[in-house]
Amino acid sequence: MTIQLPAGDGRLGVYEPRTQPLAVTPGTPFTSRTVFSAAHVVADPFADTTPDSPAAVDWDATLAFRRHLWSHGLGVAEAMDTAQRGMGLDWAGAAELIRRSAAEAKAVGGLIACGVGTDQLTGPATLDEVRAAYEEQLALVEESGAQAILMASRALAAAAKGPEDYVEIYGHLLRQAAEPVVLHWLGPMFDPALEGYWGSSDLDAATDTFLEVIAAHPDKVDGIKVSLLEAQREIDIRRRLPEGVRCYTGDDFNYPELIAGDEKGFSHALLGIFDPLGPLAAEAVRVLDTGNTAGFRELLDPTVELSRHLFQAPTRFYKTGVVFLAWLAGHQSHFTMVGGLQSARSLPHFARAYELADGLGLFPDPKLAEERMKNLLSLYGVDQ
Repeated sequence: MTIQLPAGDGRLGVYEPRTQPLAVTPGTPFTSRTVFSAAHVVADPFADTTPDSPAAVDWDATLAFRRHLWSHGLGVAEAMDTAQRGMGLDWAGAAELIRRSAAEAKAVGGLIACGVGTDQLTGPATLDEVRAAYEEQLALVEESGAQAILMASRALAAAAKGPEDYVEIYGHLLRQAAEPVVLHWLGPMFDPALEGYWGSSDLDAATDTFLEVIAAHPDKVDGIKVSLLEAQREIDIRRRLPEGVRCYTGDDFNYPELIAGDEKGFSHALLGIFDPLGPLAAEAVRVLDTGNTAGFRELLDPTVELSRHLFQAPTRFYKTGVVFLAWLAGHQSHFTMVGGLQSARSLPHFARAYELADGLGLFPDPKLAEERMKNLLSLYGVDQ
């Protein structure tokens, strides 16, 4: 059996889908690395909404996907960029997602950390308003029993006059945090509104401010998540962290080498690509737990081509590919996204994502994935 896929140049190519998925099974948590998957949300396809309406979420399917990740030993990074935070999911929806997921994590013994931001601010804000917004969200996450991830703030990026404003705001939040948090530096390729974060568009200067905040409060920083898509910069930052502060890679282009590490250390992981890669990624980390770095790389290196495809520019639309693969894999019954973002990538992009994911054996039921891909193709006028 074959399937005709558009190649992007107006022509159709013939692809022969695999018939068997990769053989992986659920397992216990990891011993050598702490690994989070930033998880997507499943939209309610029957809700009568528009792209600028509040998100309508299918809570049963959304929580079922988190149980899938936990069953493989992965932690869940909740209400993050992958959950369309600020791109279809507003603060009210994120707050409900945090409450529900944290309760589910407690029920099943799953590891969870949740995003703390300022997205309840919908217009220009003062620094005091930014601080108050962060405090409101931090309180909710701590009350839920989840670990907090202090995310980059569009409102802070707009209000801050220089590095000193970042030092003051983050220092205030860290002093009042009940438990150590993860600091998240999200680059402008993921969100253009974050250009110049930490008070400078010069990444060296921004890095110095970032590290200044951490050095002043090392007891309140569990770790950092760096999403700049520059492997060497992450390594350099990692080597400058205070003792005991972890680096969680957010580099969806270079994660195998960063997690594997070198003679001077390694990165843990908090990655959006581990949403579609969950079972395979978990299998690879368990191999790494045995000390078999080569075996880990052998499993994970072939996934980078898919990740780079999903995260190609405009990088912020990677969520569309993540949800598309979840649909093909049978984790949800439809390909609908909050905010209507299922339209954010082209048919050739979807076709290549299907081909790469199928080649990796990511689909538990390859036949179902093939049928759903053919259904999508038919909607675009590509009959098989």
